[in-house]
Amino acid sequence: EMKIPQRVEPPRLIAKVAQIIERAKARGQSSLIETEAKEILKEYGIPVPEFRLARGKQEATKLAEEIGYPVAAKIVSPQIIHKSDAGGVKLNLKDEDEVGKAFDEIINSAKAYNKEAQIDGVLLSPMEKKGVEVIIGMTRDAQFGPVIMFGLGGIFVEVLKDVSFRVVPLTKGDAYEMVKQIKGYPILEGIRGEEPSNIEAIVDIIMKVSRLASENEAISELDLNPVFIFKDGASVVDARMILSK
Repeated sequence: EMKIPQRVEPPRLIAKVAQIIERAKARGQSSLIETEAKEILKEYGIPVPEFRLARGKQEATKLAEEIGYPVAAKIVSPQIIHKSDAGGVKLNLKDEDEVGKAFDEIINSAKAYNKEAQIDGVLLSPMEKKGVEVIIGMTRDAQFGPVIMFGLGGIFVEVLKDVSFRVVPLTKGDAYEMVKQIKGYPILEGIRGEEPSNIEAIVDIIMKVSRLASENEAISELDLNPVFIFKDGASVVDARMILSK
C-alpha cells in the first residue's frame, strides 16, 4: 500500500487552530482546556458531544435546559487536569436543581483542590449513551516524530497495557491494523451478544488525529479518553492536549 502524502488543509483550518493555541499560551497555559481541545477536534471533523461553557449558576441551568437533560458537568481550569480527583465531575444531572447544586459543588471543590487555579467555568454536555470505551492518543518522539496510540479504555489500558502504536503518517490499512492488533479486539467485534462496535469510526478518528498531529507542531501530546464507540459511530467524551514547550 502506497504512503499517500496527507492532503494539505486550507490555511484557514491551521490558522484557526493556531489562534486557539496562541490565546492559551498568552494566558500562560501549558495545556489546552477541554473547550479549546474539543474546538480543535471539531475543526478536524472528529465527533464530540455538544458542549457549552457556563460561567455562573444561572447560566448553567439555562444551558442545561437548551442541551436537554440528563447532562454531565465538568470543571474547566488550565491548572486542573485530573478533574475527578478535584471533585470536578458530576454525571447524570436530571433537572435545574441538580445542575445548580452541581455547579456550586464543582466550583467549591475545585477551589479547595487548588487555591491558585484559574477557573473558567463548568462545561455542560448531554450524557452520552454508554459505548465501548477506547483511548486514542498521540505523543511526539524525538526520533520518529508523532506516534499514535490506540487501546481499549479503562482497565485495559491502565492494568493490562493493551495498546498499539504507529508512526505518523498512517495509511488506512495501518489504522485498521492498529485496531485489530490489540488483544481486546474481540470486545469491539461484539462478544456475548453485545452489538459490534463501528470499526470504521475508530479508523476515521485515528486518521484525523494523525493529520492533526502532523499539521500542528504546537501540540506535543494528545489524549482522547474515553472515546465511546457505538454501533453507528463514535463520540469523544474527554480530550486533553499538552502544548509544546
